[in-house]
Amino acid sequence: MSFAEVEMDVIRWSEARGIIRHSDSKTQLLKALSEMGELSDAIIKRDKAAIVDGIGDVLVCLVNVAAIEDLDLTYCLKVAYAEIKDRRGFLNADGVFVKEEA
Repeated sequence: MSFAEVEMDVIRWSEARGIIRHSDSKTQLLKALSEMGELSDAIIKRDKAAIVDGIGDVLVCLVNVAAIEDLDLTYCLKVAYAEIKDRRGFLNADGVFVKEEA
C-alpha cells in the first residue's frame, strides 16, 4: 500500500468521524504537538512500539491539517523535498545543520 493510499484511508476515517468537518487546522496542529510530546517520551525511553505509534499519530494529525487546508501531505512533502534536495551542508558535532553557502 502506498503512502498516498494510506493518506486517503486516514482522510476517509477522519471524515467518517466528523474530524474534517468539525475540527480546524489549529486544533489538529495542537493535537499533533501533543502527540509529538508522546513521541519524544517514547524516544527518550527507547520504546520502539511507542515510537512507531507516536510517529503514526503525528502523521494522522498532519494528514488532517492538510485535508482541512485542502492540501495533501504527499504534495507538501514533495514541495519540501524539492526545496532541500540540492541543499549542501553538514551536521556539526552539536547536532546543528550548517548550510553550505552557494
